[in-house]
This record gives sequence, C-alpha cells and structure tokens, in this order.
Amino acid sequence: MSGSDPSGPDRETIRRSGVTLDPENLPQGDEKREAVRSLFDTIAPRYDLVNRIMTFGLDVRWRRKALTALDLPAGSQVLDLACGTGDFCREAAKAGLRPIGIDLSMGMLAAARTDAPLVHGDILSLPLADGTADGATCGFALRNLVELPGFFDELARVIRPGGRISLVDAAEPENRLLRWGHGIYFGKVVPRIGGLFSDRTAYAYLPKSLAYMPPWPEMQARLADAGFTDIERTVFVGAHLVTATRG
Repeated sequence: MSGSDPSGPDRETIRRSGVTLDPENLPQGDEKREAVRSLFDTIAPRYDLVNRIMTFGLDVRWRRKALTALDLPAGSQVLDLACGTGDFCREAAKAGLRPIGIDLSMGMLAAARTDAPLVHGDILSLPLADGTADGATCGFALRNLVELPGFFDELARVIRPGGRISLVDAAEPENRLLRWGHGIYFGKVVPRIGGLFSDRTAYAYLPKSLAYMPPWPEMQARLADAGFTDIERTVFVGAHLVTATRG
C-alpha cells in the first residue's frame, strides 16, 4: 500500500514492477495492460472497502441488477470477466448459477472471497473453447481494457448462441447538472477517499480512465458488429448497465 499524502496533488506517478502510471497521461496498448495489472495488484487488499465507501454501497445493487438482467436459468455457466475479488461470482452462486472468475491481476485473485473457480488470464484472449458459456458478466473493467472491439469479439466467441452478457461500468450522468456534480465527486473526492484507505494515485487514475470509454452509439454498434442482438442500456447515477443476447 502506498503511503501517499491524501492532501497531495493529483499529478503523481507510481511505479509498480517497473511500470509508471501517470493519471494525467493515460497509457495505451501493452503499456496500459501492464499499468492496469500493477494498479489492481496494488489496490486489491482494500478494493472492496473503497468501492463500498465511494459508491455508498450502490455497486452491490448494480451488480445484482446486472445478474437479474442476465435472465438465465439456474445451473447456467457464467463467466465473471475481470472478476476482481469475486463480487459477481458470489452473487451468481447465490442465484444458482455456476460462475468462473477470470482476472489479469494476481493480487485481485489472491484477495478474492469466493468458492468459484478462478483463472489468471487476459479476458481479451480467454482460455476457453467456442460457445462454452451461457453468459458473462463484467464489472467496472471495460475502460481498463486495451481495446473494446476485440473484447466483444471474444465474448461472442465463448458464449453460445442465445447466451447473455451483462456489463456494468462507471459512466457520466446524462443530465448536465448531475454530470457536473459527478465530475467533482469522481474527480476530486474519490481520489481523496482512495488516498485515505488505499492508494491515491490509483484512484486519481480511475476517474480519468472514463476518457477511454467510447460514446454509447459507438459501443452499441461494436456489439452489433460482434454478433449481439437485443442490446440495451440502463443508466444509473454514475454507472450504466449494458445487456445483450448472443445472436
């Protein structure tokens, strides 16, 4: 854990395993993959705690809505991609589903609290045969991927026809006043919370990583190009849920 001063400037850098993360200059490609891996290794021990505090517990509700939206029968095989500490895995198991968690960060997998099978791997290249899963969830990770079109193609490959995906991520509110308040909270308050309980620089990067997210019409088009239908988006305050069916 970093001992950074929570009152310090936003522009900081951290070095983990030789990787430099500068929240003001967002990395791309392989540099982004390694920076994200080391970032989540760093914040894993208190990741759940900080999530609950900074979302006022709403992240739990959003995940439950995402699982309900999957609309899959009990016993279905569901992939929790970028599973982190296994929040989705735990909720999926309670719902009678059979989850498998996959994450790039060994730190997150080591901190996981789930009985589900866990796999260390890159979700852009899943170690699974075609059409082996009934559905997939992904929580707060889309903006941390090297690329989204390749991820959607990989989802379409491993999910059977008729299977479902349910993806939750942070998002700016559409209402201008709410967007203004969200910008202040996410950009200024969240890094301070992160600095108090975990690593300030990591939580300064996470709000800025929203810049990676494409506009909704582009994301919708990419999902359609990958072979998904019934594409829907539900907007919350500070997050959104994207669901679709494998065609």
